[in-house]
Amino acid sequence: MGTVQLSVLVVLVTVLLRGLVNGIDCWDWQLSINEASIEDIQEAFARKELTSTQLVDYYLHRIHALNPVLRAVLEVNPDARDQAEKADLERQEDQDRSSLHGIPVLLKDSINTKDKLNTTAGSYALLGSKVARDAHVVARLRDAGAIILGKASQSEWYGIRTTAMPESWCARGGLARNPYVESGSPCGSSYGSAITVATNMITISLGTETDGSIICPADHNSVVGLKPTVGLTSRAGVIPISSRQDTIGPICRTVSDAVHVLDVIVGFDPRDYEATKSATKFIPPNGYKQFLKKEGLKGKKLGVLRNPFLNPYNGSNAISIFENHLNLLRQRGAIVIDNLEIENLSIILNPLQSGEMKAILAEFKLSINNYLQELIYSPVRSLAEIIEFNINHPDLEKTNEYGQDNLITSEMTRGIGQDEIKAVKLMEQLSQKGFEKLMKENQLDALVTLGANASPVLAIGGYPAITVPGGYDSYGMPFGIFFGGLKGTEPKLIEIAYDFEQATKARKPPPRFSMT
Repeated sequence: MGTVQLSVLVVLVTVLLRGLVNGIDCWDWQLSINEASIEDIQEAFARKELTSTQLVDYYLHRIHALNPVLRAVLEVNPDARDQAEKADLERQEDQDRSSLHGIPVLLKDSINTKDKLNTTAGSYALLGSKVARDAHVVARLRDAGAIILGKASQSEWYGIRTTAMPESWCARGGLARNPYVESGSPCGSSYGSAITVATNMITISLGTETDGSIICPADHNSVVGLKPTVGLTSRAGVIPISSRQDTIGPICRTVSDAVHVLDVIVGFDPRDYEATKSATKFIPPNGYKQFLKKEGLKGKKLGVLRNPFLNPYNGSNAISIFENHLNLLRQRGAIVIDNLEIENLSIILNPLQSGEMKAILAEFKLSINNYLQELIYSPVRSLAEIIEFNINHPDLEKTNEYGQDNLITSEMTRGIGQDEIKAVKLMEQLSQKGFEKLMKENQLDALVTLGANASPVLAIGGYPAITVPGGYDSYGMPFGIFFGGLKGTEPKLIEIAYDFEQATKARKPPPRFSMT
């Protein structure tokens, strides 16, 4: 039995015993919790129809039942139930609390927590390491009263380890499954965060993105993924890849839930000084909830990117559904400009040509070495030692099967030299002459396309994006509708995404895992 199954079982047995002692059926309220939003849960709290303890118990039950198949959770927090009981007592004293108070959250396994949970990026190399403090976003969640339920699985080292590794695999968790289509990909790297939300193993989750790692898993698992402007959320205390591109954002079932989370986690952090200071000007004085408007599409100017993003869906009903969605956008008052093209798009989408891979391999070595040095304790203290660990533990890490070619290439880099500077400048030029030029010349509020393959367009320039469930193909595989904007345009993206979501209500829970 795996570690996560054993730890969940121990907690679950305690839960069931307490339930029997109290003479209650622990699962009477599960129907009302399934698919519940933050607002639904808070209303149930206020009516005293639900407690945080019951909510945690429900999710522990779901994890115990589903995780052996889906492999989306690496660890549960043994203190989660104590945190829930504390939240219930606090609520009795004062009802006026944060919207996240008493709400359980799962964190991607690269986000530090100074508690009994590990932070490993899916690798055994970091198992047992000790962090100095919570990540800034975790501290914000705790301050808001959220309950840290555990760590969600992810692509090991964000998938940067090797090109041969499956995108939904890590050594600690194994191969994760898409809950909608067994043969479908859940995508990477924040797949655990997306799967758990999609299957009601948690209310909300946090993911990270360097290029597509929030947007793609959310798209493939029929949930909402919000990738903030780089710097809007602090990266301090999160295992890094690139300070130019890394960002932390929510993965939730609804746009409203994602916005509630965003309001809590944004803000200045002296430990991520330059990026967060630069982005504070984008944070609206009264937060983001004010942009949850049912007429948010009215008057918005949207640019449609078709080629090549619709090509993977040729022959699928997804294209006709997308056309229907474009008509709906028009009906809701949006001005839709179709068939736009971004200059040098083929170069932007190819990380070897855009300079993205060249820069990231050098940035990863520098940033991961700095991160490892700051740990209180770690079995490895450098990228070179991670590589050595993988060589010495081929069975644990499947080193002979998958290799570690990108880690080795990264280790061979020598800092940010002339080649890396040229690569970064090239990406800046591609963004300015491509995406930014398109947005400004057409006076667009957002671009819109089908699926998640436009992620690099936003990634290399640090721009925000949101994906909203758009429907399911004839095999039942989910796809999302992608909206992207210029830096700091989260308010517009939220207005657009929320109105679209409310008008379509396209999301459905995965039939195989709806109730267990």
